[in-house]
Amino acid sequence: MPVTAIDPRTALIVIDLQVGVVALQTAHPMDGVVQNSVALAEGFRSSGLPVVLVNVSGAPSGRTERGGLGGVRPEGWDTLIPELNQQPSDHTVTKFTRGAFANTDLDEYLKGEGVTQVVVTGVATGSGVESTARQAHELGYNVTLATDAMTDMNAEVHENSVTRIFPGMAETGTTEEILDLLARSRS
Repeated sequence: MPVTAIDPRTALIVIDLQVGVVALQTAHPMDGVVQNSVALAEGFRSSGLPVVLVNVSGAPSGRTERGGLGGVRPEGWDTLIPELNQQPSDHTVTKFTRGAFANTDLDEYLKGEGVTQVVVTGVATGSGVESTARQAHELGYNVTLATDAMTDMNAEVHENSVTRIFPGMAETGTTEEILDLLARSRS
């Protein structure tokens, strides 16, 4: 479903735009994902709305066929990229699972801020982004996904999430559409 509205208390959640992740080979150019996520962060900040920057610093135990994020990562791998221009007002979440809500303070923080809607961007579409969007939906938030501000390592996984999974739990739109709605909601 195309994006139709921005609630008065909407938060932006940027997933895993960190040094180690943005260096990975992805289905879509990372520059565009970063540029669009940064534009959304700037728009939310200038509107006085919460910005949540999420990094992943490990993985839960349990066997998977692909192995996940287990093992030792290089120093600084989980450092947020400087392009995000992290501000003191931004809320930072370090996760050890795919989704940003499990075993973190994210839900408590958002509820404390009166948030009713989240806009989610980042990497990877079929993993951290999708898991966070699912968790937000299950917790009762209105969910919007900026599809031009996300990518995956696999184009088919990205396409499956965007066309088959997201419509059942969220509205989707471009960065420009979301920023336009944000500007109209503030005027």
